[in-house]
Amino acid sequence: MFAFTDTLRHEIATRCAAFPRLPTDGAHALKHAAVAVTLVESADGSGEAAFLLTRRAAKLRAHGSQWALPGGRCDDGETPAEAALRELDEELGLRLGADQVLGLLDDYPSRSGYLITPVVTWAGAHAPLNPNPDEVASVHRVALADIAKPEVVDFITIAQSDRPVVRVHVNGSTIHAPTAAVIYQFRELLAGRVTRVAELEQPVFAWR
Repeated sequence: MFAFTDTLRHEIATRCAAFPRLPTDGAHALKHAAVAVTLVESADGSGEAAFLLTRRAAKLRAHGSQWALPGGRCDDGETPAEAALRELDEELGLRLGADQVLGLLDDYPSRSGYLITPVVTWAGAHAPLNPNPDEVASVHRVALADIAKPEVVDFITIAQSDRPVVRVHVNGSTIHAPTAAVIYQFRELLAGRVTRVAELEQPVFAWR
């Protein structure tokens, strides 16, 4: 459904370029961070496209053992794209150049005080990965076809908020926001839709 080809790269880059990113009010009050939605070839030899998803190391002080896209806080003077590329190198040993950045999605303000910019990147078909065990417990390739299924995304309510909580279900696991919000918006981009996610809620355990 999503063959890992130059045609797909061009299509996603074109959609990212046309994506009308929203300004984020109050961004000055949040710490800036970036995550990478990194496109790779599936591990099953099918030639299908996938993205990289990690399970954070259990010993990390914040959000240990949670599902996450590679990323972290932007250093002083760093753009979100630069931060995302640096974090890919630090977490997964994956070194990409600026020419492999396809575009940006909407900023997502997290409950833990970060303004997260998703950076869409394109890695080679045989991109070598060397996960840093201090930060990453495991790394997974999630097929784009898997997140395109309508039943993958759902929304629930919680007593602590009147905003809907977004969840993404893949490979037998449930992924929560902020990661789920980014994946959901990227899924919508692949389908040719502009869907906003900044108002989607996180579960309470992710608020700190």
